[in-house]
Amino acid sequence: MKKSSKKSMSMYGLLKHLQSEFLNLKKLKILLPKFLEYHKQWMLYSNMEGAELSEYTEASPKIYDQTVSSKFDSHYFYQDIWGFKRILESKCKRHIDVGSNITFVGLLTAITEITFIDIRPLRANLENFKSIKGNILSLPYENNSIYSISCLHVAEHIGLGRYGDSLDPLGTKKAAKELSRILAPGGNLLFSLPIGKPKLCFNAHRIHSTQQIFDYFSDLKLLELSGVDDNANFIENIDRNILDSCNYGCGFFWFTKE
Repeated sequence: MKKSSKKSMSMYGLLKHLQSEFLNLKKLKILLPKFLEYHKQWMLYSNMEGAELSEYTEASPKIYDQTVSSKFDSHYFYQDIWGFKRILESKCKRHIDVGSNITFVGLLTAITEITFIDIRPLRANLENFKSIKGNILSLPYENNSIYSISCLHVAEHIGLGRYGDSLDPLGTKKAAKELSRILAPGGNLLFSLPIGKPKLCFNAHRIHSTQQIFDYFSDLKLLELSGVDDNANFIENIDRNILDSCNYGCGFFWFTKE
């Protein structure tokens, strides 16, 4: 394909992505009734005895929260529970996390001593917690020195510039190599990222196949592969073929170094 053709396709994709809800008739049909209902509810509330005075400038409509069930991000919800249980069961006295969900990291301080490494330090005041500014491509540890590591839903972003990191097409592969380097023999590495039909969604994330991840960690031994499929089902010891057939599944990999 010619470069000009590629540029035209990418520009079309960008313009399509930037359409606002008000330019999208399908979304507008949902938005308007919800907003009218919100305004009706506000007026009813305002006329009730004891109602507080509320100005339009202070309004905060939450028109998409009336759902049949509670919404949640299945990747993060299940991976954090999975990771927490594995770390709790390991009874490790010290754990290193590289860039994972900060709520997960905070909860871990209740069970062990945590060092959190990210290019954007977490300035939180917690017991058993230390935050270090660092890069997953150059971690501040000796070879074979860390016995408990987690890096959940992070490596797929590396090299795409999303969080201020440098552009690098091999970002995920290099991140995996660096995590392998510092893992001590007999130690545990908990690792997750999107799994499915491989593709790049610049500058959000990459989607990998299970084989790519096994190749990236070829010097480690897999202890467990669990994950979430396209239907938001969490499956322990999942068949890798289920993950590989996903559009946007999530693989939870538990590795050790022999």
